[in-house]
Amino acid sequence: MKILVVDDDVRIVKTTCDILKMKGHEPIAASSGEEGVEIVRKDPPECVLMDIKMRGINGVEAMKLMKEIAPSLPIVLVSAYAADDLMKEAKRAGAYAILSKPLDIPMILSFLSLLDKEENILVVDDDPKFCKTLKDILTLGGFHVVTETEPRDVIGHLENDDRLGIVLLDLKLGEVNGVDVLEGIQAKHPGKSVILMTGYRQSMGESIEKARQLGVYTFLYKPFEMDELFRLIEEIRNKKLQTVLGSA
Repeated sequence: MKILVVDDDVRIVKTTCDILKMKGHEPIAASSGEEGVEIVRKDPPECVLMDIKMRGINGVEAMKLMKEIAPSLPIVLVSAYAADDLMKEAKRAGAYAILSKPLDIPMILSFLSLLDKEENILVVDDDPKFCKTLKDILTLGGFHVVTETEPRDVIGHLENDDRLGIVLLDLKLGEVNGVDVLEGIQAKHPGKSVILMTGYRQSMGESIEKARQLGVYTFLYKPFEMDELFRLIEEIRNKKLQTVLGSA
C-alpha cells in the first residue's frame, strides 16, 4: 500500500518509513502538514499516518484539508501530548483513530493488512435470481461475493473461508426461518457481522424482534437501495479497522 507518513521529526519519519518498506509497503515521507496536503493533492495515498502537533499547520488542520481533496482517505493521527479539545476536533473531523507515541508498530501493520483486504460477502437467499443480481452489483463495487440458496450449507462456507466477513441473510428461506440460521452462525462464529434481509416486514415481526435480541447487526427491508447496503458495508469495515486500532 502507498502510505503517507507526516511528522516534523525527521527521525520518526525515517524510522516509520523504513519499517513500512521492510513490510512491503510504499511509504512516502512528509515533514510538515503543508507538504502532506500537497502530496495528497497531487497523488493521493491509500492511508495517512500523521502527527498532530507540528510546526506550521497541525495534524488536525492538515487532515481537514486532505479530507476536502480525498473524503474517504483513511487518516490515523498520532501524538505524545495532544490537548483534549484537539483530540475531540480530530474525531469530529473524521480521524480513524488517535494513537499515542511511540507507535505500536504490530498494531499499525495489522490495521494496514485489514485495510488492504477487500470485504468478502456471503449472500444467503433462496431466490437464485436475487442472489445473482446482488452478486453482480456487489462485484462491480469491488467486493468478492459468494452466494448460497441452501440454509444448511451456510456454516460450511464460513468454516471453509474465514475471509467472509459479512453475511447478507434472508429472513425467509423457504421453510427455514433465517433466525435459526443466524443462531447457528453466532454459535459457531460469534462476532460475525450479519445483515438480515426481508420482504415480509409485517408478517415476520416476531422473528425480527428475536433477531434484534440475538444481536443481528441490522435489517434491510426489500426492496432496498443499494446505496444503503454499500453504506452499511463501509460502516462495518470502519468499525473493524477502529477495533484493530483500539479506538472506542
